[in-house]
Amino acid sequence: MYKAHSPQIGMRRYFIDLLTVLSNRCNLCPTARHLAIYLLDHFMDRYDITVKQLHIISFACLLLASKFEEKEDKVPKLEHVNNLACMCNVNVVLNKKDLLRMEMLLLENFNWNLCLPTPAHYIDYYLYVSIGENDLHNGWPITSLTKTKDFLEKYAYYFLDFSVQDHTFLHFRPSLIAAACVCASRICMQISPAWTTQLELLTCYSWEHLAQCIEMMFIYYENDIKEASNLKKQVTIQHQEQEAVENLSHQATTQVLFQQSSYHPLAQHSATLSQFQSPVQDLCSAYRDSLQAHRPSGLLAGSADSSLHSYAALQASLRPSAQTLPIQTPIAVQVAFGTEPRHCISTAYGSSYFSGHHSYTAGCFDG
Repeated sequence: MYKAHSPQIGMRRYFIDLLTVLSNRCNLCPTARHLAIYLLDHFMDRYDITVKQLHIISFACLLLASKFEEKEDKVPKLEHVNNLACMCNVNVVLNKKDLLRMEMLLLENFNWNLCLPTPAHYIDYYLYVSIGENDLHNGWPITSLTKTKDFLEKYAYYFLDFSVQDHTFLHFRPSLIAAACVCASRICMQISPAWTTQLELLTCYSWEHLAQCIEMMFIYYENDIKEASNLKKQVTIQHQEQEAVENLSHQATTQVLFQQSSYHPLAQHSATLSQFQSPVQDLCSAYRDSLQAHRPSGLLAGSADSSLHSYAALQASLRPSAQTLPIQTPIAVQVAFGTEPRHCISTAYGSSYFSGHHSYTAGCFDG
């Protein structure tokens, strides 16, 4: 008979969660997990145990329950349990000697009898008749009994996990807790009636027997929903804050990238530009002087000889390297410089001055 007299009862929830995590990592069946929790509860209720010893006892309860409920190949190895304990931040390392000594202490305390019923031992038996052909879902006949039974099974195990979270459920019989899990699942899925005659005959519990246990389960159910909702809100708020920070950082980066530059290369490097402007000005002056020197009257009169002579003089004065281009249509070429525009470079090809295939000076027009 459980009395809840353990001095460490405040740490019970921690050790229950620890056993749940370890059993899930070891892929143990629900009956092994519930049996381990049952052994720990009743052993803590009888003795005053230190925290370090409670860790060792918890591992010993889990290993004993797995040896009793599982196949031999699914029983966790000691090394595996130590690795899982390290992952759970438990600073306890088991050795074979301590483990065997604790297992012997547990077996003697329970008179070598581990055939102890838990709600997990009854739940599958009750789930077999949890849905009937005459049941209604939201007032309508159930179209698929198999799918409905699968959903109800998940709800039943969900409530079954609630039953180990609080030690007050230990005041109910294990068979009654399993029946209450099935009834609470039917209520959540809006299946009517909530408790059928067939289930009452199978479990030997009426609605009046189950009402108090079901009420406690729904209290934990509502609290769990509130916790899940609060957790979802916190996650949403954190996500929004993270997005806001990312947007601000993106805007700051954009402002830095597209900020107007205060760098003025023309103003700061006018001396450098003047070095390139002087040869260009000299080139333009040479071109103008050659035109004026060889254009007396023949050019005005349209003399082809003087035009060709002027072009020959220009070609001689601008000697660097000549390239030959076939010019078939008039092409206007303008060259812009950083200083004042000089119109002497603006030349029309294909006019009365030049026609046909002619060579131009690459030094003037090459970029």
